[in-house]
Amino acid sequence: MISVSNVTMRYGAKLLFEDVSVTFTTGRRYGLTGPNGAGKSTFMKVLTGEIDAQKGTVVRPKKLGVLKQNQYEFDAYRVVDTVIMGNKSLWAAMEEREIIYNKPEMTDEDGSRLGELEGIVGDEDGYEAEANAAVLLQGLDIPDELHDRKMSELQGGQKVRVLLAQALFGNPQALLLDEPTNYLDLESIHWLEEFLNRYDGTVITISHDRHFLNNVCTHIADIDYETIITYNGGYDDMVLQKTSVRTRIESQNEQREKKIAQLNDFIARFSAGTRSSQVNSRKKEVERLATSELARSNIARPFIAFKMERPSGKNVLEFEKVNKSYSQPDGKTEHVINNFTASVNRGDKVVLIGRNGQGKTTLLKALLANGPGVEEKDVSIDSGTVKWGHEVQIGYFAQDHKGSIQLGMTASDWLHQYDPKATKEDIRGILGQMLFRGEEGLKKTDALSGGEAARLLFCKIMLQKPNVLVLDEPTNHLDLESINALNQAIQKYEGTVFLVTHDQDLIEEAGTRIWHFEGGPTDFRITDHKGPYEEYQEQLKMTAK
Repeated sequence: MISVSNVTMRYGAKLLFEDVSVTFTTGRRYGLTGPNGAGKSTFMKVLTGEIDAQKGTVVRPKKLGVLKQNQYEFDAYRVVDTVIMGNKSLWAAMEEREIIYNKPEMTDEDGSRLGELEGIVGDEDGYEAEANAAVLLQGLDIPDELHDRKMSELQGGQKVRVLLAQALFGNPQALLLDEPTNYLDLESIHWLEEFLNRYDGTVITISHDRHFLNNVCTHIADIDYETIITYNGGYDDMVLQKTSVRTRIESQNEQREKKIAQLNDFIARFSAGTRSSQVNSRKKEVERLATSELARSNIARPFIAFKMERPSGKNVLEFEKVNKSYSQPDGKTEHVINNFTASVNRGDKVVLIGRNGQGKTTLLKALLANGPGVEEKDVSIDSGTVKWGHEVQIGYFAQDHKGSIQLGMTASDWLHQYDPKATKEDIRGILGQMLFRGEEGLKKTDALSGGEAARLLFCKIMLQKPNVLVLDEPTNHLDLESINALNQAIQKYEGTVFLVTHDQDLIEEAGTRIWHFEGGPTDFRITDHKGPYEEYQEQLKMTAK
């Protein structure tokens, strides 16, 4: 159990939350929600003890599993050791034991201390530590051959999964996870969901994945109105409850305001006359009915709408026997795309799914090799043909989207260069749709956060009005409101879409066709299912029988 009493946090003049008291009960799984900037990560750091609350107290269990955010902190250590470090007392005992064993000669005191340390190692299941760590790593798609490697040898996404295994290791009494699904593929997310649903301690997680929150959480702790309110159920349940409560209070206030207006009218008409006692009673009633002021919600909803300047031809893309390979450091060649052939028609919304490292981004870049107006680097194929259709115009959202934005400009000037004929009002309007309000459009591109850079890229695509969208992991760095807006925009879009994502709601609700990447590293293959994800899942179940 974790208990918070009268906690307040503010930055400068901005109040994040005030006098918050909430208890996170053992056996329950809480989603910590709220828009970007609401204070979710700050509150999580208060819970972990990384920072102190400016006011109030926090009571936490001795054993906390915390997802570390610094990918480089453990570069000098083996992968398996990094996981075991999640149990601090076990790791400290193992390190001290190793120092004593490495001494040329041991004293009686060393021998006595060794006995104590062996007791700690035994109590903490230290003799099975490497095997238990391996199970976690395998579940998170870190293969056995990497377990003895240094963390510095791993890719960024792999490091994040190792740090997640570290947080889960050693049976902590509570798990505090900040964005645990970032850089996880769909299979790893499903594994994590199952793990957390079996876990019997307290879970508090920040996530912008609606499907994950609905599948895992028994409660939602929502940061809004300068406080934290706990709701029963998953994210969708919270939204319904929150909307209902807000609507009821607003309706009650509306009725109160009408009654107050009637009373004030009576007071104004008779205050100078002989009905002073009635006037005084009306004044007291006005005071009693004074509208309880509603704190302002800090939720901001962007408006994403993808329009087309003109439609493409019916046949949007045809490619045949496309191959793409990479040379590995050991001299071997890895064939990521192997003789893939397909044809895409206008209106198809193709979702590319599969585990990380199986070639989804590589295929998108291969198809963009002949893409009209595409200026991205590393968009080549080894062999095969790629033919884009008549009148195709491409709007591209790269996975490394911050690298697509030129530095040293204001957000407004950067956007304006993609349509020099647009007026300042047009640019300001599109920026406003994506929550760049007032002077925020003058913010330097160098200073943009990940979420701001993503929203600015959507501004560019909306300004260009393409008839083909190529979106590679567009939900990274977006909050739930922005992801929901993107989901709806893709569903309403009349053009063609190629989408790489691990957001299951987006896959299920926006996609009309699935390219499933499987196999590797020598037998990569892509299944082309012409239908939605749910239908594809049913087909897989039938095949398995």
